Amino acid sequence: MAVKWVGGHSSSVLCLDVNVEGLVASGAERGELALWDGSGAPIGQLQLPGADDVASVVFSPLCPTRLYASHGESISLLDVRSLKEPVERFHVNEEEINCLSVNETDKFLAAADDSGAIKVMDLENKKVIRSLRHSNICSSVVFRPQRPQSLVSCGLDMQVMLWNLQKARPLWATNLQECEAGDSLQSAGQFFNPPLAHCLSVASCGNVFGCGAQDGRVRVFRVTGARFERELEFQGHSLGVSQVLFLPGVYRLLSGGNDGKVLLWDVSSDLGKQQRSPVKSLQRRKASSRKDGKLRNVASGEHTGVLPKLTIEHGEKVNWISCAEIKGSKRVLVADQSSSVSVYPLPE
Repeated sequence: MAVKWVGGHSSSVLCLDVNVEGLVASGAERGELALWDGSGAPIGQLQLPGADDVASVVFSPLCPTRLYASHGESISLLDVRSLKEPVERFHVNEEEINCLSVNETDKFLAAADDSGAIKVMDLENKKVIRSLRHSNICSSVVFRPQRPQSLVSCGLDMQVMLWNLQKARPLWATNLQECEAGDSLQSAGQFFNPPLAHCLSVASCGNVFGCGAQDGRVRVFRVTGARFERELEFQGHSLGVSQVLFLPGVYRLLSGGNDGKVLLWDVSSDLGKQQRSPVKSLQRRKASSRKDGKLRNVASGEHTGVLPKLTIEHGEKVNWISCAEIKGSKRVLVADQSSSVSVYPLPE
């Protein structure tokens, strides 16, 4: 059973983040922002100017009192010690922002929006240094740990892209629909439920990342140099995957879906098989799977044997998932269509 955190919002909670001290921030519809302590008590609330939906909140990785929140086309910097008016406001995007990411050195902030643009700001000089682009809505952008100038993004153009801030063009890009076209076991439903890419999460190593898509699948990629290759793919959701989250320090991945489920995956053993050379291993797997001139789908969950280690029947469409350590134990925090935050125990 979930523990419900209530009293922080009157509208649907859209996003969550947790700082290194265990403080939880949540953003909701109509400009609502709230802070929670580890016991689930709301300790701060704020109505952001304009009453636009707060679509993304992210703490500074180096200064846990600094919180960035996107609302509409704006980004507000807040001091959680005194949750009043924003300390600063930035307006660098032309359309509604879907996702924020701050790199680990606290030097750059990336904001992905509905136009497909990713605006990258130098936080010290408060200037846009790069404008990157998808051809459709950019749904997620994440800086890679241990590589402060590198980031990955995905969007409703079904593209997953790897960027370096020294270049305006992507280092590497993959179209998820074209990946599927090579699989002979692709279901006819794929054409009616295309793999629009909704969410990304990068593992602590910085080289492995997961992507959740509208077709209910989670794909795991490994970066090698200036490119990445798909290593794993598995389906656990009957509807679109709205959230993925790698847990700190391990190759355990949470996924949340529009089907109301939250799933825990352990991909450490499957990734370990590919660690010598992901490019060559992918080629070997494709070669070994050829039979009667056709390519079998070696990436789906049933073929790789990737099964969820834990299934949480949350029951509501998942807007956001996060992870926090509360009273010495890891917990999954889930935001959905309600005004509360649900908290579930997570096995070690």
